[in-house]
Amino acid sequence: MAVINNRNFLLLLRLIVGGVFIWAAVTKIADPLAFAQDVRNYRLVGQTLSFLTAIVLPWVELIAGICLIIGVFPRSSALLISGLLVFFIVLVAVTMLRGIDVDCGCFGTFSRKADLWLILEDSVWLALSLVLLFSPANDFCLLKRSPKTS
Repeated sequence: MAVINNRNFLLLLRLIVGGVFIWAAVTKIADPLAFAQDVRNYRLVGQTLSFLTAIVLPWVELIAGICLIIGVFPRSSALLISGLLVFFIVLVAVTMLRGIDVDCGCFGTFSRKADLWLILEDSVWLALSLVLLFSPANDFCLLKRSPKTS
């Protein structure tokens, strides 16, 4: 597992994963009404929760992506991103099982169908974020805890 302990590789992963989440967030923030409709199309929540999700979720993605890139609580950011990806994977799988054909809403107007390929792609992103979460060398960060002294 030499690659996982390579700090440069981990920094590159953080830039890529964080960048994808920033890009996804910005496209949703730019058109919250369209994203609210994308959320509503999944038929899991009503109109009010769709609007609330469209306002809150993109900002969570943006903050997590920025924090991951700049190194503010990188493990917490990787954990949050991993949790979001697990949720997205389950959401798409359940939607497919229900026979609902929707656009994923992942990247605003650049979104595509919520299908098996999206689940596979999100699974790759999940694997990368889990590498960041569990790698012992992922310690480049702006805010570090000081070692405890006894």
